[in-house]
Amino acid sequence: MGMLVDGKWLDDDSVLSQDGKFVRKTTSFHNWIKADGSTPYSPDVGRYHLYISLACPWAHRTLIFRKLKGLEDVIDLSVVDPYMADNGWAFGDSPGCIADPIHAAQFMHQIYTAADPGYTGRVTVPVLWDKQTKAIVNNESSEIIRMLNSEFAAHSNNDYDFYPQDLRPEIDAINDRIYTTVNNGVYKSGFASSQDAYEKAFDDLFQTLDFLDDLLGSQRYLTGDRITEADWRLFPTLIRFDAVYVTHFKCNLRRIDDYANLSNYLRELYQMPGIADTVDMYHIKHHYFASHESINPRRIVAKGPALDYTRPHDRARLGASS
Repeated sequence: MGMLVDGKWLDDDSVLSQDGKFVRKTTSFHNWIKADGSTPYSPDVGRYHLYISLACPWAHRTLIFRKLKGLEDVIDLSVVDPYMADNGWAFGDSPGCIADPIHAAQFMHQIYTAADPGYTGRVTVPVLWDKQTKAIVNNESSEIIRMLNSEFAAHSNNDYDFYPQDLRPEIDAINDRIYTTVNNGVYKSGFASSQDAYEKAFDDLFQTLDFLDDLLGSQRYLTGDRITEADWRLFPTLIRFDAVYVTHFKCNLRRIDDYANLSNYLRELYQMPGIADTVDMYHIKHHYFASHESINPRRIVAKGPALDYTRPHDRARLGASS
């Protein structure tokens, strides 16, 4: 996967602990855009640029929130190529890619060294770049989506709040379980290098999916009758599950389509206005199958499965959403 060390790119980035478990390294940039003026970063139109991959589930969260909050004309966008080679994320000419208009960069690691010439660490997406200070504001998706949710209200075309004050304890609690066992759980399964590590991640993953399916049998969304950040943090993993994770990451006990409630819930989210526009199966499948040589050394991209997320769902049986 590669990383930067003192500003120099090295094609070596160990993500495994000694017992064969996948270990996700932490992000490095954690500044905040604030509408109240408490930070140097104010929510100005055209000031920020968002770098994403359409394949990456973490970056997908930010694209969804940019869409949901109507910020397409407020925050510019670049999209890297789905294929990750020796230089990490790169800007390419695959369908759906958008070049870097700020630095004319070839590789994402050049964005990081533009912000910090001596940077040491992983090179990930998403990245929220400030054109004014020529700096990376933040590269942690969970923080970026909260900024998009709350700090750009003056420029949003709606007043949706996906992290409401009264539901924050419930949102935080379910986010924590889903991140550990589902969002990151599929990676723990797929990149495990020991049987024990794989089976532990696999079991934890499906225990949580079973729990979520049961939960969604009695309520429309993860925290009740209101759609929240928790739902949109789960969605990118669910939409990739049957197409990629079942086979590529060996998460094959059940498909999402085999779950009565999760499958209908997934289709409802996909069918919400603008969400289908954020899903690119070409990028998703070509990234995973072609980039992870340790898992798929011949880089053959699976042709199937046939998926139809436009089929009707039954979620209205649980009452109107609010």
